[in-house]
Amino acid sequence: MDGSEERNWGPFGRPLFEDAAARSLSRVGVVDIGSNSVRLVVFDGAARSPAYFYNEKIMCGLGAGINQTGRLNPEGRVRALKAIRRFQLLAAGMNLPPLTAVATAAVRDAEDGPEFREELLRETGLHIHVIDGREEARLSAQGVLLGWPDANGLMCDIGGSSMELAVIENGEVGRRVSSGLGPLKLEGMKGGKKAMRQHINDVLAELAEEIGTGHKRLYLVGGSWRAIARLDMYRRDYPLTVLHEYRMAPKTLATTLKWIGKVDLDEVRSHTGTSSTRMALVPTASEVLKRLVTTFRPKEIAVSSYGIREGLLYEQMPDRLRQRDPLIEACRFSEKKDARMPGFGKSLYAFIRPLVAHEPDARRRLVKAACLLHDVTWRAHPDYRHEVCFDNVTRANLGGLTHQERVFLGLALLHRYKNSREDCRFEETFSILTERDIQRAETIGKAMRFGAMFAVNEPHKVASLNLRPKRKELHLTIKSEAAGLFGEVAEARFQSLALSLGANPFVTIKD
Repeated sequence: MDGSEERNWGPFGRPLFEDAAARSLSRVGVVDIGSNSVRLVVFDGAARSPAYFYNEKIMCGLGAGINQTGRLNPEGRVRALKAIRRFQLLAAGMNLPPLTAVATAAVRDAEDGPEFREELLRETGLHIHVIDGREEARLSAQGVLLGWPDANGLMCDIGGSSMELAVIENGEVGRRVSSGLGPLKLEGMKGGKKAMRQHINDVLAELAEEIGTGHKRLYLVGGSWRAIARLDMYRRDYPLTVLHEYRMAPKTLATTLKWIGKVDLDEVRSHTGTSSTRMALVPTASEVLKRLVTTFRPKEIAVSSYGIREGLLYEQMPDRLRQRDPLIEACRFSEKKDARMPGFGKSLYAFIRPLVAHEPDARRRLVKAACLLHDVTWRAHPDYRHEVCFDNVTRANLGGLTHQERVFLGLALLHRYKNSREDCRFEETFSILTERDIQRAETIGKAMRFGAMFAVNEPHKVASLNLRPKRKELHLTIKSEAAGLFGEVAEARFQSLALSLGANPFVTIKD
């Protein structure tokens, strides 16, 4: 291959989901045996940004009481065995390759951990890989990299019985440390809350000495952190309840942690969708997080829904797949699977690209994604298609997107199907964006809405757009053989696009 095929796809590169190395990652099943929960996740879809084909969690509490007894919780052992037996049957029913199973702090620390591992192998046939704290930190940090290829900062993964830290720099996992600061292990410490707080401070001081402080961003991984983030959203009345890439300033988080200490958590639990088992760990986890932020002094805290399970998938990826943009790969997969004309998104992007030629790379990336997704909800009822577009994108399992970028992408797709956003039931969510970004999303949507009228293989070869912002002019040039495509509806959409740009429209038919 001379590389021309790759170049023809522009800056985003040829999609890889049909590559043999990528296909081998589809329908990968992972079992995570944690101190608090046991979970089966089956990944599917675009390998670089996989969807969760199946996801089941059982709150077994294997690590409950381990601090006092040194052994796994007997009831938790029974529940975990039943859950894993079920997972094996599910995997067989899905025709999955052998499951990958890892066990973390509870199993590695308990004196009966080896016995439990042998029991699982005997009863279910599943080989359990018990990983140490540093390996757990590495895999969790790789999970963060699956969602954030350009992540830089400090990853913190909290489980039931342990807490791991890892430095992430330039797409690589650096220094890693592990500690016993899991809420199940901290609860019931002798000396009460005062002794627990002092213990947390002492351990964090040692970790800071070993791994360093002042990391710009803190990436939070783990169920207890996610429960706290949901409470932060609830307290702030935040309009987009997507945990992945949710960001908090240290001062805002400090206010929430203080509020958690005063509010009736049982009363607010139903508003956040958090289980009672998980919520019971929140007060102790809050004490850890409060001191974690004080010790490491990040400028921003971000929540990652990706962790050790995604890190195991990332482990299997070849380097060239790791380097790809998870958003673009996921959008391409969605287009191939659901669009009426798979491949048209690339041509649509080429057609409207002159309108975003001077935009930053990050914005052009969103426009590319929007073009790939512009027609994947065509089966929805026409009266609701615009809302389905917005809802799907803002809540989809997509990596590499901030919340602002999610809403921008969703709003652009909303305007792909509807000129106006008045009386839209998602109006409150638009407040995440600036007025300028709302206007830009509308323009991109209207450009796609117009470009879709040239539903031929390569619209940019029969018609072209030229924006002259200083003159406030939008020029459309159409080849004579395609002039018939510029009917009444197309003309109205072109006029609407020009109005959105604040430009005067001009049309030229070229022989």
